[in-house]
Amino acid sequence: MQRRHLLQAAAAALATPHLAFAQSYPTKPIRYIVPVAAGGGNDMIARVVAERWGRLLGQSMVVDNQSGGGGVVASQITAHAAPDGYTLMQGYVATHGTTPATRKVSYDAIKDFTPIGMIGATPNVLTVNASVPATTVDEFIKWLKANPGKVSYGSAGAGSLTHLTMELFKQETGTIMVHIPYRGIAPAITDLLGGQTQAMFPGLAAALPHLRSGRMRALAVTGKARSSQLKDVPTMEEVGFKGFDAMQWYGSVGPAGMPADIVRRLNETQVAVLKAPDLAEKLASEAVEPWPMTPEQFGQYITSEISRWSALAKARGIRLDE
Repeated sequence: MQRRHLLQAAAAALATPHLAFAQSYPTKPIRYIVPVAAGGGNDMIARVVAERWGRLLGQSMVVDNQSGGGGVVASQITAHAAPDGYTLMQGYVATHGTTPATRKVSYDAIKDFTPIGMIGATPNVLTVNASVPATTVDEFIKWLKANPGKVSYGSAGAGSLTHLTMELFKQETGTIMVHIPYRGIAPAITDLLGGQTQAMFPGLAAALPHLRSGRMRALAVTGKARSSQLKDVPTMEEVGFKGFDAMQWYGSVGPAGMPADIVRRLNETQVAVLKAPDLAEKLASEAVEPWPMTPEQFGQYITSEISRWSALAKARGIRLDE
């Protein structure tokens, strides 16, 4: 009788190896790759989330900054890691959206990764220099059409979200503006404030200090709802642009082929972290609002992002490796 019970127990363990693994996971620290250099908003979000996430999992999450290639280096490392739950990455709109949409990369943003969950997102803001004679999106469009090709806009670089979002605006409105790419958002904002360029679509966190100073004017925000930090500024959807919800988002992914039970445990604990009131306060410094999703929802979101930005890049002739 005892022998039979032992055999049955052994058979059950062999039949559910992932379950047994999930119940003991994690047994060692988890590497959390961040695709940017230390410092800055993306890194801050990772450290705030990873510290709390590791606490819930009972193991530390070690943030590993792997910058380079607009996130390509970090993505390659993650895609080639063992799918055992001990190497994760903070994917974001560049690594799993705009970069694969505008250039050839050495990874498949969908097939090479396991989506774990969305962390949060912040809107982009349609902003103009304070001297521009427009206080609404409609007035801005009329001014652009009265001055075709005479207005320039800055971006954080060719192929960046700030670039593609304004190209989406141009496509939707039939307007003409000259693109001036910069090496990062800071110099682009400096020239907008100085009047060298007239418009931009920066992330909310970068724009807020200048909006509050009055040197930059907000006309609309992206996203499906108004920002809690710019309650008087309408969304692009409110002013007539349905589906104009381009967001700077952040989420967690792992290598393809991770066990479903491990993914579920990671997602459930991440969602618990995101629902804590103190986390929302921490993320507010980057104007990021928590946005919990299931792995399935996040995977669908990534697919839709790549599809959206790839279609726009093709329509606007934006290909950075040609």
